[in-house]
Amino acid sequence: MASATMPSCAHNQTGDTMPRIPISACVITLNEADRIDACVESLAFCDEILVVDSGSTDGTVERVAAHGGRVLQRSFDGYRAQKDFAVRSARHDWILFLDADERISAELRSSIQAARDGGFNGVHGYRCARATRYFGAYLRHGNAYPDRVLRLFDRRHGGFRGTREVHEHVDVDGPTALLAGDLLHDAYRSLDDQLARHQRYARMMARHLHAEGRRAQMHQVVLSPAWRFLRGYLMRGGFLDGWRGLFYAWTEAWYVRQKFMRLWLMERNAEE
Repeated sequence: MASATMPSCAHNQTGDTMPRIPISACVITLNEADRIDACVESLAFCDEILVVDSGSTDGTVERVAAHGGRVLQRSFDGYRAQKDFAVRSARHDWILFLDADERISAELRSSIQAARDGGFNGVHGYRCARATRYFGAYLRHGNAYPDRVLRLFDRRHGGFRGTREVHEHVDVDGPTALLAGDLLHDAYRSLDDQLARHQRYARMMARHLHAEGRRAQMHQVVLSPAWRFLRGYLMRGGFLDGWRGLFYAWTEAWYVRQKFMRLWLMERNAEE
């Protein structure tokens, strides 16, 4: 990992040298020992690797430390809050944020380095396509791809804003650009893992909507899941990913159904 105290130099458009802008890579973890190595290794070109851990007991912290990463411990109170804490705790203003189940591809790394060498050229944030590996192959169609996410940004102009603690995303003020290359996403360890995660997300989203005073309509319980399936599987070509595309679209639709069912029950004091 490059030293933040001895930045190298890059050349601007006039050929003059200028200090390289440092990047802090941030990740949040909880028991990710089986995949944190690939994530952290892909971030070796950054000037800092910061991991905010919420009590791992499987050796995650030790693995991060072995790669030269800095680890902070913080009790988990929401995905957005945990990530915002990481951003605020980083040593540098330019942040590259990954989940523990993601890693930077070679092409994306080259794109990031080229953007940094150009001084980021007035851009405040960068999006990239995320490719999800699903039961042994990457999905290339449907709602899964290209799934452009904003992960490289200047924290002086944005971050994880708002109050929603699930399906959080980076919001920046000012211009953004698209990087070449994929962010590789090994999302689920198994079908059980996927279903459990969708159940957790549905519960969190329903609670968020309920707290905001949103009300579920029966047509949302019935039609919104069908629309999610049709949009991803047919309109966006999810069927081109074969049985994986079908399973992915089915489970996405079930997530949407759970979310609105739970919201419906909360309104009637029948759900926690």
